[in-house]
Amino acid sequence: MQHVAIDLGGKESQICVRSSDGSVIEECRKPTAALGRYLERQPRSRVVIETCAEGFATADLAIRLGHEVRVVPAALVRALGVGARGLKNDQRDARALSEASCRLDLPSVHVPSIHSRQRKSMCGLRQVLVEARTKLINSVRGYLRTCCQRIHGRSSESFARRVREHFASEQSELPAMVERQLKAIECLTEQIQEADRALAKQALADPVCKRLMTAPGVGPVTSVRFVATLDEVGRFSDAHAVASYLGLVPGERSSSDKQRRTGLTKAGPAQMRWLLMQAAWSVMRSRGEPPLKRWALEVSKRRGKHIATVALARKLSGILFALWRDGSEFQAVRAARWPSASA
Repeated sequence: MQHVAIDLGGKESQICVRSSDGSVIEECRKPTAALGRYLERQPRSRVVIETCAEGFATADLAIRLGHEVRVVPAALVRALGVGARGLKNDQRDARALSEASCRLDLPSVHVPSIHSRQRKSMCGLRQVLVEARTKLINSVRGYLRTCCQRIHGRSSESFARRVREHFASEQSELPAMVERQLKAIECLTEQIQEADRALAKQALADPVCKRLMTAPGVGPVTSVRFVATLDEVGRFSDAHAVASYLGLVPGERSSSDKQRRTGLTKAGPAQMRWLLMQAAWSVMRSRGEPPLKRWALEVSKRRGKHIATVALARKLSGILFALWRDGSEFQAVRAARWPSASA
């Protein structure tokens, strides 16, 4: 089997092809959009790609054409010789990847399905809108502080209205530069609401997402993002593996006779971890004391509220995994008894 290493680029990609004995057969540069035609002409090969924006789409294309694909993690490529001794260009990178593929059975990251990638994009683009609105709101709040004024309330949707009402109550004219910001905030709010409706439609049409939303603090955004992040529930052996994948487990820096546990590893998708934390805070701030909240409050007595919330987020990740794996719906009493990974 020959080894085809592709150093992907936005416009053009560098290709290095080696035979099974490691000798270079071909080196060329092709337009990235034309890689499909190139791979179609090749015999069945091992195609090696570094993770990048174009990586998964190219991997899908190679798999459809019958090739064996390795999408190498970006953190690993330096150990394979990419950029060694301070010398890095596309030709050297492609050579290093192809040479490593001849020597080793390179590990590959999971190639998510097209459906999963589309859902991730929906959630990611919505998040960009939310972050843009937050920056605009903070800019207006910052201006008002220079005038020793403050707008009360936390709702982002009604922020523009509250600012206008504040200036009207003070019988003062709203500056044009602030009005421009408020109009942009209102426009972004409309787009965010439209994105929320699209995600809610996706969640209600998916039986897995509907089951996940039976868990407390979990809505359409969290459920769709969770399903898109895991992609295939069978990839994980248990809830602890899911928590580790999401970076919700403690790290370790031990050496010789010194044992040291550190904070969360924060490996994996940061946005999914943030959403689980928000779901946990939603449970902690909910009215009454449902079983899951009581469990977290018991942890907070020993370790403090912040650590208890992190533990609850980790427990929620395990609950969502189990609901998906078992095809069941959330049961509050049973969930409070489930053990979580060690704090």
